[in-house]
Amino acid sequence: MEWHDIIGTAGAAMILISYFLLQMERMSASDLSYSLTNGVGAALILISLSVDFNLSAFIVEAFWLAISVLGIVRYVHNKDIPAQE
Repeated sequence: MEWHDIIGTAGAAMILISYFLLQMERMSASDLSYSLTNGVGAALILISLSVDFNLSAFIVEAFWLAISVLGIVRYVHNKDIPAQE
């Protein structure tokens, strides 16, 4: 196994574990940890794709990363807004 395979596999494991935890209700999609885990996982897969490129996988992971960043931004934005009662 090459270094890029190890990084890509770690990224895939992060995404799969976070999705599993979401389905088992051990994690919420609105949790910062969910978006961070998915974002880091997608970034690791993108790094592996820089060595062994695959266009369709690149498109999926680029969007996965972008959506995760959106989740992080929304989380931070919602933390700044005081709760209305």
